[in-house]
Parts: sequence; C-alpha cells; structure tokens
Amino acid sequence: MRSVTGHAHHVVIVGAGLAGLSAALHLAGAGRRVTVLERAEVPGGRAGRTELDGYRIDTGPTVLTMPELLDEALHAVGTSVRERLDLLPLHPAYQARFADGSVLDVHTDAEAMEQEVRRLAGAREAEGYRRLRRWLTQVHATEMHRFIDANFDSPLDLVSPELAKLVALGGFGRLGPAIGRFLRDERLQRVFSFQALYAGLDPRRALALYSVISYMDTVGGVWFPRGGMHAVPTAMARAAAEAGVEFRYGTEVTGLERSGDRISAVLTAEERLPADAVVLTPDLPVVHRLLGTRPRRRLRWSPSAVVLHAGTTRNWGPAHHTISFGSAWHGTFTEIIRDGKPMTDPSLLITRPTASDPSLAPDGRELHYVLAPCPNLETGPLDWARVGPRYRDELLGVLEDRGFTGFGSAIETSELVTPLDWAAQGHAAGTPFSAAHTFSQTGPFRPKNLVRGVSNAVLAGSGTTPGVGVPPVLISGKLAAQRVLGGTRSA
Repeated sequence: MRSVTGHAHHVVIVGAGLAGLSAALHLAGAGRRVTVLERAEVPGGRAGRTELDGYRIDTGPTVLTMPELLDEALHAVGTSVRERLDLLPLHPAYQARFADGSVLDVHTDAEAMEQEVRRLAGAREAEGYRRLRRWLTQVHATEMHRFIDANFDSPLDLVSPELAKLVALGGFGRLGPAIGRFLRDERLQRVFSFQALYAGLDPRRALALYSVISYMDTVGGVWFPRGGMHAVPTAMARAAAEAGVEFRYGTEVTGLERSGDRISAVLTAEERLPADAVVLTPDLPVVHRLLGTRPRRRLRWSPSAVVLHAGTTRNWGPAHHTISFGSAWHGTFTEIIRDGKPMTDPSLLITRPTASDPSLAPDGRELHYVLAPCPNLETGPLDWARVGPRYRDELLGVLEDRGFTGFGSAIETSELVTPLDWAAQGHAAGTPFSAAHTFSQTGPFRPKNLVRGVSNAVLAGSGTTPGVGVPPVLISGKLAAQRVLGGTRSA
C-alpha cells in the first residue's frame, strides 16, 4: 500500500465531519499529533444540527447502519460506542407504504421479516426472501474487507479470489434483475433495491454489488442515537479531544502552502499552521481549489434531494422511518437522473425522530423530515428560489393523498432545503450525495485518496473511496489514516 512520504508526526485535518473525525481518532490512537480545522462552530459537517423554534433538527443523514465502524474508530482511542452513545435499534427498521394501500414493516430479524413477506405476498415470496437474505449476506461478506474497507493503488488490486467469488455471485450484473431472481412481487423488489438511489443510481442500472447497501438496511440493522444523529459527531469529537486532538472551530482554511511536492503549512485568515501531513475532507471542488489543481476528468454527480423539516402538532403512526412509494417507479429515476426534472410521482422517505426520542421537539410536538429525491443543479438547473415554495405545496399534497391527512395544517414551523442550499454549503452540483457510484466511479476508479503530485496529502469523505453514506465515510477516514501511518501503528 502506498502512503505519504516523510515523517508525519503532526497531521492537520481540514473538516470535522464524520470522515475527518474518523481519521482523527485513528491517527490519535496511533500516537500522532492531530489538529482539526473546522469552519463551523460545531463538529459534524453534513451531520449538522440546527435549532428551530424549540425543535432540534439534524441537517444531514437520518439513517445509521453498521455502528461497528463507529465503535472501531472510538476503540482506536480506548473508548466505545457503549460508553459514548445510547444507540436505539429500530424495530421495524422502516415501514414501507405502497400506492395500492398495502403496508410492509421491514424488519432486520429474519423470522419477523419472513412473516411480514408471507403476509403481504404469500409463501413463495417468503421463501424467495430467505434466499435473497442469504445472497445479500454472501455479497456483503465478499465485498466488505476486500473491496470496501481497503485502499487501492491500482485496479490490479481488485484481482483476487474474492473478485472471482463476487463475479460468481452476480455482483457485476444489474441490481434490479438480481433482486428479481429472488422476488417477483414488485413491491418487495422496490424495498430491496431503492437503496441504490443513495449511491446516485437508478436501481435498474446499478451494479448488483451495491446490494451491500440493502444488506446494511435490511439485514445488518438500523439504529438511532438518543439525542439525534448529531450526537454521533459530538461523541466522536469529544473522544478525540480527550485523546489529545486539538479542534479549532470557526476556522476556515484559505489555502495550502507548498514546498516542492509537499504541503508545508495550512493557511487560515488568522495563521499559518505547519503540517507534516494533511487530510482533506471537503467536497472535491473545494479540495481542488485549495490544492490549486483541476480535476483530471469530469465526474457524474448524484441526484440531489429536497428536504422539508417540519415541526408538527401530531403524528401519523408509530414508525420512525417510512418509505412512501408512488405508483410510478422506473420512470421517476429517468426524470431526475437523465431528464433533470423533479419526480412526478415521487417516492419519499419520511423520518419521525421523535418516535424514538421525544426530547428533540417541544412537549406534545413531533418532528418530521420529508426527503424527496430530485435532480442536481447540473442535470436540472432549476430556479429553486422560485420553484421551491411551489414544490413544497406539491409535497404536502402528495402526503395528504398517501394517508398523512392534515399534515400541512399540523405544521407549526418548517424549513425547506433545496439543491440551492446544498450548493451554498459547498456541495458540488447542489447535491449532498457527491459523485455517483457509476462503474467508472467505483472502487479503484473512484477519485483516489492519495493526491497526485503531492506526497503528504490524503483525501477522505464521500467524494473519494469508498463512497457515499455514513458507513463508507467512516471507513474513508480510517483509510486516510492508514495512508498517513503506512505500515506503522504508532509514532
């Protein structure tokens, strides 16, 4: 494995998001001196927090899977998830609501899920679910440590017995047909393939190897941290600080000082901070600006999302996460990915965090997030300042039609986030989901975490390997730390 050259006793990390915090924990645990520079006043990056009329709103991811990766990062400095967080397992992980009025509770427990599938679609589909679960588990076991949790120096690093096994499992076919080998009911096919959209892909066209995301949700389990998702970066930052990591909040990096092929210092408006190595976690366009480089190729960006944060006077059922599927399916992905149009019959993710933690809202109130996938600003350069209010009304109408009767009239405070807002935060093409996981942007073909022409800079975050989502971003921080540490585990 290639690594940064020269000594790397003092590492400066730009950004205190989940990737930067993961890198900080792994580096501090290996005895390195670490300084983290963060432009916001709190840690978290995308996993931020805002207060709105007494509601404590998570501004980023709402789904937490694979907490063992978080535990691994904390363990690097001698602590654990058990000591730092109160993680609540969600049962069911999701509730799926379909356009025909049917409902499916998506359980991670095999017996409970088999019973639900049998109730919804019959014994044949229940048997198909069992076979699908075994296949998902095999794909995950084959991919995880060899292809996801691994640094690549060359595409040749893919060549291994695991690659042959992944080919035999059908990992390089298409996800939609792969799920269809096990389940014929289209409702169930949707439940086990919609996760491809997290990776910026149409489930019909996504590689079947991305079923690993379905595994995380439907087999591995879904959790929610008491205090909200922002409790995760808060706990990570506190553990890192106790291990000696220095955090400087409200500090924006303005440039990088170069000496030959090395970054010698990180520049802010107030100071010059010498560095032996640098870990860069902002979005790729920001990284290129800081490095003074241009991307070597044009990337395809993932679709974006409109999010409605709503504080309400009531709720619409016990579920923490609800997936509301429209009648349309395949055509909706064409609309947002190819045509640059909002979904005409959207599938929505509705999250009610107060189902698990009522303290996130004032007494007697509920907090809801409604996420609608939409085109990014490059595919669909819409005037969201004008379109946004109208689209909000359309979303409320969709919710009313799908059983959330009175949702609009129950809102007492709200905030709408559109691709314009994501762009204002520095996210390329106005999407918080970074570069799409097309074949040419997957694994060793994704933007590398070593910077060409710079011997002591490493990337972390959703724009580099392994990719988008809380688990991959935590892994990216660990992979960046490994590049800094090389073969050593201590200073």
